[in-house]
Amino acid sequence: MKTKTIVAAVLALGALPVLAQSLTVVNFGGANGAAQRKAFTEPFEKSNGVKVVPVEYNGEQAKVKAMVEARKVTWDLVEVESPDVNRGCDEGLFEKIDWAQVGNKADFQPAAVHECGVGIFVWSTVLAYDGDKLKNPPKSWADFWDVKKTPGKRALRKGARYNLEFALLADGVAPADVYKVLATPAGADRAFKKMTELRPHIQWWEAGAQPPQFLVAGDVVMSTAYNGRIDAAQREGKPLKISWSGGIYDLDYWAIPKGTPNKALAMKYIAFASSVDAQAEYARNISYGPTNNKALAKLDPKVLAQLPTSPANAKDALRFDVQFWADQGEALEKRFAAWAAQ
Repeated sequence: MKTKTIVAAVLALGALPVLAQSLTVVNFGGANGAAQRKAFTEPFEKSNGVKVVPVEYNGEQAKVKAMVEARKVTWDLVEVESPDVNRGCDEGLFEKIDWAQVGNKADFQPAAVHECGVGIFVWSTVLAYDGDKLKNPPKSWADFWDVKKTPGKRALRKGARYNLEFALLADGVAPADVYKVLATPAGADRAFKKMTELRPHIQWWEAGAQPPQFLVAGDVVMSTAYNGRIDAAQREGKPLKISWSGGIYDLDYWAIPKGTPNKALAMKYIAFASSVDAQAEYARNISYGPTNNKALAKLDPKVLAQLPTSPANAKDALRFDVQFWADQGEALEKRFAAWAAQ
């Protein structure tokens, strides 16, 4: 009898559900978070029997630093912007990436391959306009600056970053030479002089949601904008369009906080999210470009036409220079603040 009771107890225990291992993944939420959930999280959970716990944040690297220094790491995987993957790597906040688990480096955008991070997607700051209102659409930053050809306000993000690059492009500097020119005192002067030309026609924006709102309302005739925001507006039926020439692209990265007990599982998630199929599915849900170049072949022409990484859109693009802005950003932002206040 006793033996039967023990056997029954063991069988009963065996029938209990086994708690799935969990992985805490941090991202910026919004449309990006929704696209990640559909392309990465849900299929990863299904195929690996793992519970992914999503957390939204706004890029607060200080939280990662506090966890690592206290040796109480509760975030297993974090989406970070390019300046933060560099800074965090230098400060020892992130684990080194085992690229043998991720894939062949040659298959990825060169910028996606980092010692402490793996590029998730490529996004771009672009020239946007209302296709219903502008019958002669702008094709370059020179057109953006040409208020005689197209009268009306232009919206720009309030800050030096991107605007100084666009000013030099508008002034005829080739994309490949923008940062070389901007790094010189004469080049910085040239950029600010070009900005001064446009100043009476500028309406500033400070949040990514504002450019599409300004355009739809007719407050401005053109605006700089994050391409994903324009994509979201287009999906809602708004007649907004993008001129891709001279857009500035950048990447967001996966980084693993140093000391997480789930490092192996975090690497497995990164590998899954970096696969061709997952990258293609992500791009179908939001118009940010795959970092795995092989994913492009899986996408239909309509999706490709909206991506920063499509050959047509990338040919005149400029990669955001993280190192330049790390070295000179503070001085240029101070100068910009004084200029904008005049």
